Amino acid sequence: MRFTRIWGTGSIIFLTAVLLSAAFAQEIAPTSTQTGAPGNVNPAPATPVEGTPTQPSTSGSGPQPSAQEPSADDAGTFVFRKQVEEVVLHATVFDSQRNLVPALDKSAFAVFEAGVPQTITSFRRQDVPVAIGILVDNSGSMRDKRDEVNRAVLNLIRASNPDDEIFVVNFGQNYYLDQDFTSDVHLLESALHQVSSSGNTALYDAIIASAVHLGNNPRLEKRVLLVITDGEDNMSQETLQEASRRLQQTNGPTLYAVGLMGTARQDPGQEALRELAQVTGGVAYFPNTLDQVESITRTIARDIRSQYIISYKRKNQNAKPSDQSLRVEAHAAGYTNLTVAARSGHYYAGGSTR
Repeated sequence: MRFTRIWGTGSIIFLTAVLLSAAFAQEIAPTSTQTGAPGNVNPAPATPVEGTPTQPSTSGSGPQPSAQEPSADDAGTFVFRKQVEEVVLHATVFDSQRNLVPALDKSAFAVFEAGVPQTITSFRRQDVPVAIGILVDNSGSMRDKRDEVNRAVLNLIRASNPDDEIFVVNFGQNYYLDQDFTSDVHLLESALHQVSSSGNTALYDAIIASAVHLGNNPRLEKRVLLVITDGEDNMSQETLQEASRRLQQTNGPTLYAVGLMGTARQDPGQEALRELAQVTGGVAYFPNTLDQVESITRTIARDIRSQYIISYKRKNQNAKPSDQSLRVEAHAAGYTNLTVAARSGHYYAGGSTR
């Protein structure tokens, strides 16, 4: 079953309208509808509408909105107490040889927001279920690579937590949701073989739409995108800057990328994948040969299942979200140079467009 994209001016339409809440529907009237073939659904806009209310969550990879909530004292007089925003981070630690460091304790970590040390309130090492979007380039240049890539992706799927929920998007100049969220390996394998291998590469459009689709899975708060491509974006309506900004929004995914375009560091396609991975706390890999993809996907699967979950309450509750810079460090005896992969740079409150 193929779910085709639908273009809209200045936005990407990808998701199902039935996932929108009644409250959202009352606030924003749909601008267009489409009746698909049996089994198709009406997609929802991939681009959030500015000013649209969002559903608050209790945890995530960014700050939660603060609010004034009334509570009654013993005399029945209502007073207002400000809720303290909590930030939840998913972090992976590597040594100088890019080996995972999975056994650190809370004291090894330090979190800084806009240069100010924050107090860690909770710390866990836990293999929690993950919502994963797998995006595979379906352009003409991938025709001879897909069999090897599909085998490597299936290795990642089989090495994942059995409770993970995964969807598959094949993309070229269009993108298709060939399998929605499932834990069924056979359905995912079938979706990976929905190959046409033609056309150009609308990478940024596919990433933005898939990130929105991940956000529509309320059951799992930990979210990952895996992108495999062999070329630079040459078809998207959206830009690299917009894709980067969207990925940095609250509860956005960690992005892992596999670039099959050689090792030249000045390649624009490589630079784009590095940026998208870095701002989300992920990693971009550029194998020398196609047969290295299998070991890379196994490494990614291990990374996903070896993350630390770190929470802190923000000291500066009044700082503007767009001005918040987040940095996580790790130091431990026996290690000279630990690298922490976590969401870094600026992060954005849900729905923020600044």
